[in-house]
Amino acid sequence: MKLINFRFETDADGIALATWDMPERSMNVITPEVMAELKAIIDKVASDEAIKGCVITSGKDQFSGGADLTMLQGLGMEYAKLVKTKGEEAAMSYFFEESRKLSLLFRALETCGKPFAAAVNGVCLGGAFELVLACHHRVISDDAKTRVGLPEVKVGLFPGAGGTQRVARLMQTGDALQMLFKGEQIKPLPARSMGLVHQVVAKDAIVETAKAWIKAGGSAIAPWDDKGFKLPSNKVHSAVGMQIWPPANAIYRRETQGNYPAAQAILSAVYEGLQVPMDLGLRIESRYFAKILRSTEAAMMIRTLFMSMQDLNKGARRPKAEPATAIKTVGVVGAGFMGAGVAYVTANAGMNVILVDRDQEAADKGKAYSHKLMSDQIMKGRAKTADREALLERITATADYSALSACDLIIEAVFEDPKVKDEVIRKIESHIKPGTIFASNTSTLPITGLAKSSKAADRFIGIHFFSPVEKMMLVEIIMGKKTGDAALAMAIDYVRAIKKTPIVVNDARGFFANRCVLGYIAEGYEMLLEGVPPAMIEAAGKQAGMPVGPLSLNDEIALDLGLKIMKATEVQLGPKSIDQRQKALLIEMVEKLGRIGRKAKKGFYDYPEGAPKRLWPDLVKLQPTHLKPEQVDMQTLKNRLLAIQALEAARTVEEGVVTDPREADVGSILGFGFAPYTGGTLSYIEGMGHARFVEMCTRLAKAYGARFKPNKHLIEMAKSGGSYYAKQKKAA
Repeated sequence: MKLINFRFETDADGIALATWDMPERSMNVITPEVMAELKAIIDKVASDEAIKGCVITSGKDQFSGGADLTMLQGLGMEYAKLVKTKGEEAAMSYFFEESRKLSLLFRALETCGKPFAAAVNGVCLGGAFELVLACHHRVISDDAKTRVGLPEVKVGLFPGAGGTQRVARLMQTGDALQMLFKGEQIKPLPARSMGLVHQVVAKDAIVETAKAWIKAGGSAIAPWDDKGFKLPSNKVHSAVGMQIWPPANAIYRRETQGNYPAAQAILSAVYEGLQVPMDLGLRIESRYFAKILRSTEAAMMIRTLFMSMQDLNKGARRPKAEPATAIKTVGVVGAGFMGAGVAYVTANAGMNVILVDRDQEAADKGKAYSHKLMSDQIMKGRAKTADREALLERITATADYSALSACDLIIEAVFEDPKVKDEVIRKIESHIKPGTIFASNTSTLPITGLAKSSKAADRFIGIHFFSPVEKMMLVEIIMGKKTGDAALAMAIDYVRAIKKTPIVVNDARGFFANRCVLGYIAEGYEMLLEGVPPAMIEAAGKQAGMPVGPLSLNDEIALDLGLKIMKATEVQLGPKSIDQRQKALLIEMVEKLGRIGRKAKKGFYDYPEGAPKRLWPDLVKLQPTHLKPEQVDMQTLKNRLLAIQALEAARTVEEGVVTDPREADVGSILGFGFAPYTGGTLSYIEGMGHARFVEMCTRLAKAYGARFKPNKHLIEMAKSGGSYYAKQKKAA
C-alpha cells in the first residue's frame, strides 16, 4: 500500500493508526489523491484479519479544513465540457456520480465491519468533519483552538458527504437544522454536549483514548444501522415532527428571504432523508448536493468568499519585491471611537500602541475602550483577566506627540476635516523618524490631497477602517498618486497582522465602498420621496439580501454625517453634484427635527428603551406624495437597490479605482454587506449576465433617471461577452 498523504502503522494490539499528514502543505485538505489513499486504508483494515480497528488522526497542528474547493470547481468545468460533447443527460449522470464519491467513501468506512475512531486536534471542518462523523467513535482534544463544524453554507454549499444525514440522526432535529444553517465552528465541550463527539480529552491523549475504545471492543456499527435505532425527534410525520417542520420552514424563509438555495436544500435533504434508511438518505442528499453545486449562487460564493478572500488574506496585492516588514510599534493619533478601535485591534495582534490625543484625559478615554472590550470578552468566557492586563500594557495613552518617535507605522484617525488633518499630519511628522509609513484613516477625503501635507508623499497611504473596527473584517487601503510600494507593503502587512482582509483601491472621492453604499442609501431617499411606503423600502432591502434596509443603515451611519458629506460635496463640486430634494429631506430630519439616527435614539426609526426599534410613524408626513402598496412592485424595488450599487462598482472599475475584481466583490460583501449570495457587486452582474444586466439598467434609467444608465465599459462587455475576471485569470 503506497501512501503519500498518510502514514499507516499497526501496534502490538492490532490497532492501526492512519496519520493524515500531507507533504508541503500547512493544512490537510481532501483531494482526489487523499480520497484514493483513504479508500486503500479502509480496504486494508477491512481485509486484514490481524487488524482489529483503525484510528484516524492528523500529523499537523490542525486536523483539516475540509475539501479542496478547486476540486469541486473542476468538476463543474468537466460537466460543461460533457454537455457540449455528450449531451445534458450524460453530463448530469457523470456529475452526480462524481459529486457523491466522497459520500460513498465515508459510507464504505462506516460499513466496512471494523471499528474506526477519530482522534481530532485543532480545526476540523467541512468534509473533514463529515469523515469524523462517519467514524464509529469520535475523540477530540480540549485544546482552546480545537473546533468542529460544517460551514459549507457560508460559501453557498451544504454538507454533501453525509453531514446532513448524520447530524440529523445524532441531534434533535431543530438543533441539527440550526447547526447546519449557521455553519458555525463549535468548541469541544459544546460539541460533546450536542452529541457530535463522544469524548473530550487532553491533546496528548486523543490517540491513546481512541485506541483504548477499539481495544475495549468498540462497535463497528453506527447507531442508525442498528435495527432498534430511533430518531432523536421521532418520525417526521408525528406529533413531535409536526411541531418542528412548519416553524423550521418559516425560520428558513425569514432568515434567507429565499436567496440561498443551499439553505433550502439542507431543509429538504433532512426532511426527506429522515423518512428513509441511511443509504437512501445519503442518495437524496447527494442529489441535492449535485444540484446546488451547479447553482450560480454556489459558483459565485465559492469564488468570492473562499478563493478570492483566501488570495487577498494571503497578500495577493502585496508588492512582491518589497521585503517583509516587522511592525513592532504603531502610533494611533486620535483616540475617539475609530482611533480607540484601531488601538484595540492593533494591541490585540501583539503590537505596541502609542495612543495620542489632544490631552491626557481624551487619550485615557480611548484606552478605556480597550478595557471595556476585553472585559466583555472575559464576561463571555473568551478571555482571561491576564489577557486584558497584557493587552492594556501594550497601549500607552499620552498627549505627548514626541512619544511617536519610535513608531514603525502611524495611523491618523482625527476628525474628518481637511484643515484638522493638515495640522495634525504636520505636527506628527515633526516627531517621527525618517522612513516611517504614515496612514490616514479617512472614509471620504482623497489621499492625494492629504498627502500634500506630508514631507514624504511616497510613504503616505490611506487605511480606511469600517465601524466598529473590532467587528468589521474589511480594511480599504487607498493609494495616493505618489504612494510607493514600501507604504503599500507595510499597509498590507499590518492589515494581515490584525487578521482583517485588505483590499487595495486607487484614490477617488469616497474610494470604493462608500461610493457604492451611499448609492444604496440615496436610493432609499428616492423611494421615500416617490411615496413608497417606508416599510416596503426596508423590506425590499432585506429581501434583496442586504443586512438592513437603506433607511435603517442611514440611521446606523448617522443622518447628520450624511448631510455633512452632502454639503461638503456641494461646496467642492457645485449644486448639481447632489440631489437638492434629498438635501432638503435631510435638513428637515437633522436640523429642524433633530432626528440624526440611532446615536440620538431617533432618526428614520424610533429606538424606545427596552423595546425593538420601529419606523418613525410621522415619517410619512415628510413624503410629498403617497403610493398605495398595491401600486408598488417589490421586485423592481429590489432590482433598484442592488443595481445602483453594482453600477457604481462597475464605474469604479472603468475609472481605475478598482483594478482587481476580487477586491470589489470581497469588499462589497465584507464592507457593506452587499447580498452575499450574489458573490459581490461585480459577480452580481456576471451571475445575471452582462447583457441582461445592461438591459435591466436601461429600463430602470428610463423609468427612474439617468443614475441607472450603464457605463460605457459595461455596455462594451455586454456586447463582447467579456468578464471582469478575464484579466485576473490571465494574470493568475
